[in-house]
Amino acid sequence: MRPEPVPADRPNRPPSPCINVCSLDARGYCCGCLRTGAEIEQWISMSPAQQWRLIAELDRRRRARGDLLSGAPRAAR
Repeated sequence: MRPEPVPADRPNRPPSPCINVCSLDARGYCCGCLRTGAEIEQWISMSPAQQWRLIAELDRRRRARGDLLSGAPRAAR
């Protein structure tokens, strides 16, 4: 599967998905932003395109988890 291209209208880097609810669940996902520990560690060194792809993946994870507001972490609702 090829990575999704970064839309041209996006800023260089997305804001960090961190919402300061930093605790990993049993599956290894942050309870606040749904990133893995490795994704959290790598965020600052990712390219903007990698960060945007991860943002899209986090949205998929939220939908799979059943969040009603796919763009907002559960803790922020």
